[in-house]
Amino acid sequence: MIELNELQDAATKAFPADKLIPERDAAWALAAEMGWLMIRLPEELGGLGLGRDASTTIHFEMGRVLSSAPLIPAQLGLHAILESQTLTGREDWLERIASGEYVPLHMLPTKLETSADGAVSGTVSGVFEGDMATAVIAYLPGGYTLVPTDAPGVSLVERPIWDKSRRLFDLVLDGFRPDPALVLADAEGSRAIHDAIAPEAHIAVAADCLGGANAALDMSVEYMKMRKQFDRPIAMFQALKHRAADCKIGIVPAEALLWSRTANEAATPLELGALKTLAAEVYQAVTEEAIQFHGGIGLTDEHQIHLFMKRAMLNLQLCGSPDLWKERLGRAALAA
Repeated sequence: MIELNELQDAATKAFPADKLIPERDAAWALAAEMGWLMIRLPEELGGLGLGRDASTTIHFEMGRVLSSAPLIPAQLGLHAILESQTLTGREDWLERIASGEYVPLHMLPTKLETSADGAVSGTVSGVFEGDMATAVIAYLPGGYTLVPTDAPGVSLVERPIWDKSRRLFDLVLDGFRPDPALVLADAEGSRAIHDAIAPEAHIAVAADCLGGANAALDMSVEYMKMRKQFDRPIAMFQALKHRAADCKIGIVPAEALLWSRTANEAATPLELGALKTLAAEVYQAVTEEAIQFHGGIGLTDEHQIHLFMKRAMLNLQLCGSPDLWKERLGRAALAA
């Protein structure tokens, strides 16, 4: 059995903290070589059969370096295929994904139209790293379906975003004819798949947030030790010490909640949505402070600290915005 500290050590050695946004294709190939794509695949299907804590450890460490390798959507895609009872060649698809083929799961609602002859047209918005995907699992009118990116009537259009550590694409369908053999589930079964996978998405994004928050604070502390004012390192100034301590005070309980909810298989969707919201808001707060710690250079492209803030801003909106989850938490509290 692989220990979590072994996974963590392997990740930090393969992706050192001083090299942010490692080149995407090389990072993806290295992740596949290290077996990270098969961490959650059961042993009887050729995987490592590890639990949620193992994948959370990897997502946490990849958040530290702002990895552009799309491990989270790839993991979700693997889970969707594992949950499918109807996909033809299911084991073959699992083997392909474990070997390095990128098949992400798209979990957002879609607005698609089906013509009388069964052809589907419309846009599946928000596919991370869509240009490297061989197929995308998207919710079509009949349910979750594998959509090969090279199929007739399928094209990809990149959508520029502020976060330069990731790339976002729209999957445009124009008369695409779904293959019945590539349907993962009908409408009802797809809702069940979505509900089963949503906890994984919340935990993964929360881990990415807190890995990034730790890295941004570490970078800031190192900068303050080096930067001098009035012949003293600014890390000695009480006002900055207190602000850095406040950042750590925000990170520590969020991190404790992350590992607690990761270990709790009975955690509710509301609890996991709250976890993701807390982690994302801590990430935002820490990165905004980190830019201030760096002074004027923190506001420019000359320093890498701004990269963390841009990632934090996008993470806030993934898996439901903070407003959405706070409303649900409020209604649940009132009901109780």
